[in-house]
Amino acid sequence: MIAPVPPEWAETLLPLLVKPSDRDNVSRDLLEEYRDSVLPSRGPLRANLWYVTQVLGFMSRRAGLWAALFGAAFLARTAMDWLVPTVDFHTRSTVSTMLVSGILFLAGFAATQRSGSIAAGTVFGFVTTAVGAAISIVGAAALLAIWHDPRTMAAIRGSGGLTEVLTLPLTMVVPGAVLGTVGGAANAVVRRLRLTSVTFGGD
Repeated sequence: MIAPVPPEWAETLLPLLVKPSDRDNVSRDLLEEYRDSVLPSRGPLRANLWYVTQVLGFMSRRAGLWAALFGAAFLARTAMDWLVPTVDFHTRSTVSTMLVSGILFLAGFAATQRSGSIAAGTVFGFVTTAVGAAISIVGAAALLAIWHDPRTMAAIRGSGGLTEVLTLPLTMVVPGAVLGTVGGAANAVVRRLRLTSVTFGGD
């Protein structure tokens, strides 16, 4: 008889969220609880949902800070455009682009540092952008609920309109995954250089 297994994608994702030294223990413990306790009491569908929730919990604890920083960066730019309007957006665009790119790069770098896998950088770049975009959109809606006087509405139209505010963060999802991958690759290079240095130093 084939032992029941949780969703394959969740099992594949889990190793990217934990340290290599903890990987086997975390995976084994979750799988044992899934098979021995959760599945018999809840059934396959709810057991799978439980397992996915556990994996997403690991993800939120690891990516939450980066997503909050990404969302805050976008929201700060939105607030500045609405409340301190300008006709020259070049400097603001350059600074905000560099800031969010740096956040995504560092998210990927840190994820790969933790898991040892460049794929973790890709995943964290994607998740950071997706969750951060949601934070930015909700924050923009809150700003609009507070400030919707004619002057602010004119500033919104002059800075690209509400459509841009609500869609621009979402268009960063694919670039976010790419930047996370670049950050992960950079970490892999740094680790290899350190290993090489230690090896030659030992000789």
